[in-house]
Amino acid sequence: QVQLVESGGGLVQPGGSLRLSCAASGSISRVYAMGWYRQTPGKQRELVAAITSGGITNYADSVKGRFTISRDNAKNTVYLQMNSLKPEDTAVYYCNAEIRRQAYFSTNTYWGQGTQVTVSS
Repeated sequence: QVQLVESGGGLVQPGGSLRLSCAASGSISRVYAMGWYRQTPGKQRELVAAITSGGITNYADSVKGRFTISRDNAKNTVYLQMNSLKPEDTAVYYCNAEIRRQAYFSTNTYWGQGTQVTVSS
């Protein structure tokens, strides 16, 4: 089994910062791309940022210059540093990872349980 466990969400004022973490654990052989998505009620889940195992990053236009994704491959953990937060960043944030399990040849996509981020004064 593989699990992704997120932490770091909460309530923050506009202009503030939060750091999300997501750790993958279980019978993991290798973790490939990791990313963060977000979803608000009535809308589709959207990509916020992604990072390859080699450190190549990709960001949604709405967060470029404000959010930074990073990872610690030794810990199978991905981070999302969110600065200059705006009310429109309010959403449930989900982490995502492409993982090959031990004794398997193919990869699967795994999701975390989601963590609420609320930006409000």
